[in-house]
Amino acid sequence: MNQDKMFELADELKSLRDLKRDLESRVKEVNDRIDEIDYRLSELMAETETQNFTRAGTMFCLTTKTRASAAAGVKDELFSALKDNGFGDLVYETVNANSLSSFVKEQIEGNGDALPNWLEGLINVFDKTTVSVRKSTKR
Repeated sequence: MNQDKMFELADELKSLRDLKRDLESRVKEVNDRIDEIDYRLSELMAETETQNFTRAGTMFCLTTKTRASAAAGVKDELFSALKDNGFGDLVYETVNANSLSSFVKEQIEGNGDALPNWLEGLINVFDKTTVSVRKSTKR
């Protein structure tokens, strides 16, 4: 019966989404633990002036990497400064995919269910049908 197959697929979909959520949570926990142990090991290696060592066939090396990010609230100024000083190739403009989708949906709804002419050829629009899964309210 089709309903039996539908229920079977619904159960599997819910189970897979639950598993994915659990695995994502576990990955976050593991990443947090990696960060903690990496910090503790690097501190100990620095204290003991150990540049590298090999353990169980794996070499561990103390390295320093320089990381940078825009200071809070001045991203636009940073981008302008980079461009003004000949480093504009470092700047990439992006649009969040979910925000763009919401914007385009609003534009279509406000334009008689048609994509406005000024967006023609600039974006691809498609519908994706999925199954939403949430807890039901008890009756």
